[in-house]
Amino acid sequence: MNTGLLLLIITVLTALIFDFLNGFHDAANSIATVVSTRVLTPKLAVAWAAFFNFVAAFLLGTAVAHTIGRGMIRLEDVTQYVVLAALAGAIVWDLLTWWWGLPTSSSHALIGGLAGAAMARATLNHGAHSAFSVILPHGWTLTLVFIVIAPVMGLVLALALTIILYWVLRHKAPLQVDHWFRKLQLLSAAAYSLGHGGNDAQKTMGIMAGALYAAGFMSAHDMAANWGRFHWPIIIGANAAIALGTYLGGWRIVRTMGSKITKLKPFGGFCAETAGAVTLFTTALAGIPVSTTHTITGAIVGVGAVHRLSAVRWGVARRIVWAWILTIPAAAAVSGLVFWLMWLFHRTA
Repeated sequence: MNTGLLLLIITVLTALIFDFLNGFHDAANSIATVVSTRVLTPKLAVAWAAFFNFVAAFLLGTAVAHTIGRGMIRLEDVTQYVVLAALAGAIVWDLLTWWWGLPTSSSHALIGGLAGAAMARATLNHGAHSAFSVILPHGWTLTLVFIVIAPVMGLVLALALTIILYWVLRHKAPLQVDHWFRKLQLLSAAAYSLGHGGNDAQKTMGIMAGALYAAGFMSAHDMAANWGRFHWPIIIGANAAIALGTYLGGWRIVRTMGSKITKLKPFGGFCAETAGAVTLFTTALAGIPVSTTHTITGAIVGVGAVHRLSAVRWGVARRIVWAWILTIPAAAAVSGLVFWLMWLFHRTA
């Protein structure tokens, strides 16, 4: 087996490990509300979420994957070492924030890692003045704008849906409403899990396609089209890994998302998940790589704010926002360091 093929295998396996950790880290996004409202037990909730994360492979296309694979970093600056360093930086940041119990974005960790590794390569090979030349501005504009828009969109949709449903159901008995929404929340949790799988798994698809391109197994035409013969293996592999990670779950973050930000009942859980699902479906089909974590957090805050602003624990929300702001530069820094270490041992990286 030649060195290039071995490196490709290691890179693809690392990408699948990242996808697994993405599901593990972001399992809370799919199940926190349905667990905190006690509609499903934790074990049933993760199985429910894992199934719909996998089904997303067949329903929501690959527009986000193409944005990640060829729309953020110049293709000629993507090597297998860059991809491997990007994945390493994202994995380290995911593990740290999982340990701290912070619902940060695995997606933004990945794109931050990709940028950091590519910029480090350009700096080491051509000088610091060339670092930003690897960035494709048009690919980053919508992504950076949606760091703000995605949670606000989730918040506004959840707020509006909650107010409308409160008005429609104002004469119904609370127990009856609770009974209805315990059933409806199964549908909203399934929809959100579809959005999660459709958005987050696609980012790893783009990374794997980039590794195949760098190794010479795919052409620029394949990257621009549907990845040739690797189309379905990439899609199935990424979604299976994220589904498995979701099934095994990340309970530290479930506690933060499901109870620390605001208290939820089945009615509120339904509104938050539905608002999050609508946001994720819209952005996935438009090819915009947004954070599922940011989206559901904004939706939960929107539900809590309907009652009164004090129902939202703003201290917890503030910690989460700071973690969001730091994710891209922190992952970029770690990936840049990893690439530098690789470069020390292999100057052609």
